[in-house]
Amino acid sequence: QVQLVESGGGFVQAGGSQRLSCAASGRTNSNYLMAWFRQAPGKEREFVAAISQSGRGTYYVDSVKGRFTISRDNAKNAVYLQMESLKPEDTAVYYCAATSRLYYSRNNRDYDYWGQGTQVTVSS
Repeated sequence: QVQLVESGGGFVQAGGSQRLSCAASGRTNSNYLMAWFRQAPGKEREFVAAISQSGRGTYYVDSVKGRFTISRDNAKNAVYLQMESLKPEDTAVYYCAATSRLYYSRNNRDYDYWGQGTQVTVSS
């Protein structure tokens, strides 16, 4: 059993930056691949980024490449999402997720653990 708690959401102006954090607790270990998803009102949950167990491999949806950076600190059982050059279309509830699978997936159904979500609102 793993618990994930996101933080760092809030309001930001377009073009600004924001850093999201996800703290893991419970029976955590470095075997978990971590990811960020987001969901805007009326839309399906969308894959944003994932990071391998070691932190050496990262994966991003095309719309955030070059703007978002996912990282992790296994010693702190934490994963982060640094968001730069934010756009209004980035507005969504952001969720962190974890899975024991070896290869990342863009499908939210492949993830075993989820945080409660944190709202990110980007104004024009």
